[in-house]
Amino acid sequence: MASFILGLVELGVSAAVHLLFGFYVFSTAVAADISQAAAASGCPLLRRPPPAAGLVDVAAAAEEDDERRGVVLDGSPPPIVLVHGIFGFGKGRLGGMSYFAGAEKKDDRVLVPDLGSLTSIHDRARELFYYLKGGQVDYGVEHSQVYGHTRFGRIYETGHYPVWDEQNPVHFVGHSAGAQVVRVLHQMLAEKAFPGHDTSEDWVLSLTSLSGALNGTTRTYYDGMLAEDGRSMKSICLLQLCRLGVIVYDWLDIPWLKNYYNFGFDHFEMSWRKVGFSGLVDLLLGNTGPFSSGDWILPDLTIQGSLKINSTLKTFPNTFYFSYATKRTRKLFGITVPSSVLGVHPMLFLRVLQMCMWRHPQNAPLPYKGYRDEDWEDNDGALNTISMTHPRIPIEHPNRFVVDDSDCNPLQPGIWYHKIIEGDHILFIVNRERAGVQFDLLYDGIFERCRKHAFRKSPPTMPNEASH
Repeated sequence: MASFILGLVELGVSAAVHLLFGFYVFSTAVAADISQAAAASGCPLLRRPPPAAGLVDVAAAAEEDDERRGVVLDGSPPPIVLVHGIFGFGKGRLGGMSYFAGAEKKDDRVLVPDLGSLTSIHDRARELFYYLKGGQVDYGVEHSQVYGHTRFGRIYETGHYPVWDEQNPVHFVGHSAGAQVVRVLHQMLAEKAFPGHDTSEDWVLSLTSLSGALNGTTRTYYDGMLAEDGRSMKSICLLQLCRLGVIVYDWLDIPWLKNYYNFGFDHFEMSWRKVGFSGLVDLLLGNTGPFSSGDWILPDLTIQGSLKINSTLKTFPNTFYFSYATKRTRKLFGITVPSSVLGVHPMLFLRVLQMCMWRHPQNAPLPYKGYRDEDWEDNDGALNTISMTHPRIPIEHPNRFVVDDSDCNPLQPGIWYHKIIEGDHILFIVNRERAGVQFDLLYDGIFERCRKHAFRKSPPTMPNEASH
């Protein structure tokens, strides 16, 4: 009984912390939008007046359309594509807020796609392809039938990099689950999995993983995934609360709100306009929808789910790989503990402590041969450090540990160079002030590597360099 009450208290605290952080991010975005609108009006106390009843604010709609459509890139040098993680967002969502805290402004040829924030790795990989190449998102016939959603999704009339091919490859930088999304997309390209497109693995020039979920995380079990199978959820847990909230949000289908932030489940057609009230009941009872079929992000982030995905993925010989693994733990008298109190985001401190103490249930089969709890103690509050360095389960991919970035120059393709840095899981996103000078050092290093050290023929010439 005592453990049950303790569990409820822990659930309440965790839910409250997450809701407060979500409210902080949302309100910050709204405040920024209000500030920008007031500045544009020429008066700090005024905003653009709302349109008359029944009319459309054409100027505002045009601005939003431009923001959502983004720039269309052509030719060389290869663009750098920043791919967000779970609960993330791309350019055009949450007003003017940047998931990567403005890092995209460090280079003229950077794209920040908006993918489903809670959709599965597979679905996000499909969306990422059509975001770049253009066309209507095709989730695949077999996959759509198995998981019970429509085959086709959003239409990109013009891709953001329509010339994308072997001669015009891209650099990817993936944060958290975004790194695994890129790996799955890369495999799809190699397997020519996009009808009408003659793709290959050489469409990807480099992949940089930033706190990447390459081998899963024990955090999923604390949040409610069952360690026994890595697919099912506990009856009472944080993820169940998340599930209920997402279902109601998508069912209400409030257009302006979903334009502001979207979990990405439109292809499941959960809107009240499609399913009515009886459909809502089925969704809440777990009879239908992504949480029923398992076609959402959390099952893919368990160790078992990651092992299943990794068993189909390769490290390709002509692609450059670099990984930054974050850590906020240290050893104290032989025990793994948080390395800092003030240095960890309030939302993550309890998580860091919990993940240090994770022990796989004795009555559950081990997630993979050779699994040891102690290997998974170091973490950044969301992912285990061992998971972020390089793909290692079910088989270890070629890799090399790096102390200083200069140690890996010249870069060799087909090898996962990996470096461990001090920081929690969200130190280098959303709020750049938290990381301070580290923020610039990190992203400057990533962008310089893409521009000067990751190339197959000769270093690309930047537009501003060609004029000199």
